[in-house]
Amino acid sequence: MTHSFHTHRLLRNGLTMTLYTALKASRKWEMTISEPEPFYQERIFTGASGVPIFGIVATPEHPKGTIVGTYGITGNLDNQWFLRLLGRKAFAQGYAVVLFDWRAHGKTAELSPTLTSDGLYEGEDFVRIAAEAKKMGCPAPFWFTGFSLGGQLALWAVKAGQTIASWGQDLGLQESEIGGGAVICPNLDANRSLSYLIKQPLGKHLEKAIARELKKLARRIHQAHPEAIDPAAIKRANSIWGFDHELVIERLGFSSVEEYYEASNALYLLPQLKKPTLILYAADDPMFDPTIIPDLQAACAENSAIDLLLTAHGGHLGYVSSKACQRQGQDPDQWWAWNRVLQWCDSELRTKN
Repeated sequence: MTHSFHTHRLLRNGLTMTLYTALKASRKWEMTISEPEPFYQERIFTGASGVPIFGIVATPEHPKGTIVGTYGITGNLDNQWFLRLLGRKAFAQGYAVVLFDWRAHGKTAELSPTLTSDGLYEGEDFVRIAAEAKKMGCPAPFWFTGFSLGGQLALWAVKAGQTIASWGQDLGLQESEIGGGAVICPNLDANRSLSYLIKQPLGKHLEKAIARELKKLARRIHQAHPEAIDPAAIKRANSIWGFDHELVIERLGFSSVEEYYEASNALYLLPQLKKPTLILYAADDPMFDPTIIPDLQAACAENSAIDLLLTAHGGHLGYVSSKACQRQGQDPDQWWAWNRVLQWCDSELRTKN
């Protein structure tokens, strides 16, 4: 799949694009698209190990497939505008849409104190959500999507979907009904990227901002489930690494954060993916270690199931395209990455039919 990305001259810097998207585009995104918010039904799904997962479901009249998606490291369904943007666009293009608060986030955190596992259990969550959505009338094929850390989760979901026959025979969902996955700026190697991020002058501030949000998330879980989390551990969790060290790894049975990141590393999954998978990745993404890129290219080159769209620019979850780029791609708006995801899903559907 070839389609080059172009942006405004001032946004051809990964950090500038990332900050522009987070601080400015996030405030006026609704003015940039014509699609209305679909009518969503609230639903509590059952994920891996019986964990309740809060989600919302919208089904158009004659859906051609279903997109199941979640967001990145922090946030909830109410404030994750980039995911809600996908919901509007996908629904308008004839897809049923299932969006969910992943483990320890949003309303899912109110329902259960179960903490994050960076894909180790969330992959199965995606598949179980798809199976329940099917019973609600959402049709196959099911496409798993996410961005940033949510992209890592969606890659784990594709892997989980390939092996339903061995673990999910009671789901009423066939392996053939999982279409595949499409991810934007996925986290691929947390050990490398986290140590890279905190060495960058502005990266340090980005990491601290994320850590503050994780701390809030832990406090909210503690409020809803006081017995589940030690407040002293929350107090000590002053970094992304600290959050995982204090609150996550022991419950998952890991002796160190590094061991946990190695086990959930999505880069290692890529050779194992057999379902069609689209990865959008920007070479100037300021959140991730640039040394990952050659490894990503090599893994994708060796696996014909993966389509890699590696762009020179785009930042982290930016991809705000210029008017010329929109004309070239016949895009209805500036949201280049989601437009490519939906175009790719459509082309995969045509291949299946």
